[in-house]
Amino acid sequence: MKKTILSSAVSAALLLMAGQAVASGFALIEQGSGLGNAFAGGAAGAEDATTIFFNPAGMSRLDGSQISVGGAFIKLSAKYSGTISGLAPLQTAGTSTGGDAGAMAFVPNMYYSHQIDDKMRVGMGINAPFGLQTDYEANWMGRFQAVKSKIQTINLNPSISYDVSDSISVGAGLNYQHISGELTGVTNYSAAIYQATSGTTATPNLEGLNTLTGTDSAWGYNFGALFNLSPKTRIGAAYRSQIKYTLSGDVAFANRPPALAAALPDQAVTLDITMPDSFSMSVVHQYSDQMEVMADVSWTGWSVFKTLDVKKANGASLSAATPENWKDTWRVAVGTSYHYNERWTARAGVAFDQAPVADTYLTARIPDADRTWLSLGGQYKPDAASTLDFGYAHLFVKSGTMNQSATANPDLAGKGYLVGSYSNSVDIVSVQYGYKF
Repeated sequence: MKKTILSSAVSAALLLMAGQAVASGFALIEQGSGLGNAFAGGAAGAEDATTIFFNPAGMSRLDGSQISVGGAFIKLSAKYSGTISGLAPLQTAGTSTGGDAGAMAFVPNMYYSHQIDDKMRVGMGINAPFGLQTDYEANWMGRFQAVKSKIQTINLNPSISYDVSDSISVGAGLNYQHISGELTGVTNYSAAIYQATSGTTATPNLEGLNTLTGTDSAWGYNFGALFNLSPKTRIGAAYRSQIKYTLSGDVAFANRPPALAAALPDQAVTLDITMPDSFSMSVVHQYSDQMEVMADVSWTGWSVFKTLDVKKANGASLSAATPENWKDTWRVAVGTSYHYNERWTARAGVAFDQAPVADTYLTARIPDADRTWLSLGGQYKPDAASTLDFGYAHLFVKSGTMNQSATANPDLAGKGYLVGSYSNSVDIVSVQYGYKF
């Protein structure tokens, strides 16, 4: 029992801290001016310094020096409806479904590009590409699986681009990323005492909050190419590498009964995990003097994420490896921009974004599902050197079916099995200021 309780808490926490780092459902593509187009054509757009994130080769289209500063407000709504069964003895399941577990997050970014000569540019991107927060009511029926889940990242991305010819440009960058996470849940102390005493001590309704925090830093790289097929059409291709993490964390148990001090000790844990690579292709076409159309397709290799093997400080496995069985994901988007005049531009876009988690493996910590984007936005140029971009997107998220069972979810033994569904949605508002000098 003690290994089940501890390993489940640690595995879920480290999954959140690592899994959200690149996963489609929690990756933060909200970087720069492209929200109004649903980020269609991101690897070929190259309108401003935010191209450092989407395709560093796009800096070839930027003259002089440019800086872009912006951010996105992201509001997630995640509401569970259903029941729970299979809870360990001596606990009350409760009737609360957790309320709205979603939260508001602000995702900032800053980019700078500089022209060295006619062929070469350099740049730096600072962003928060991954992260989200969910927070359930503390007494909800699924509290033994999850209460609060929070992740934050900061990424430094120095980059360079070079014009191979008038029609081909290439670019590359390094990524140094720091990640921090906090995850809480409730531990069933009554069940642990009952198990530790071979059923001779039954003390009902003893529980306490467990908290796991952890951090790590890792290196990756990205590169891309931009092909100018004609003065009106260009194609971009961009790749981001796998990133290997060794996550380090500490788990602590609040209000732990003295009898469980040895069975459930506060201790350090680690997890080695490889995040998937990704690839995107984009096209932008100037349909007329006033209108541009763009499209985008992106792939993320999440099938690399098969199992979790959490290690104790002595290097031994905390428990048997946990199967995850995530799948590769695709994102497709199309958009358009209409230039009313030299000052005003309108944007619109739609996208479909797959989730990496199948319903079979849906969890309370990651209640993700496929989503459809509808986006609107625009740009205003107060003068020749300045731009102000703004956008809004609503994401319609497919209802996620939660059908946990002892057969499909053996790691949840004693924590209860949720049977129901999630109703989710996301709203995003972004603003960005750009300046050329």
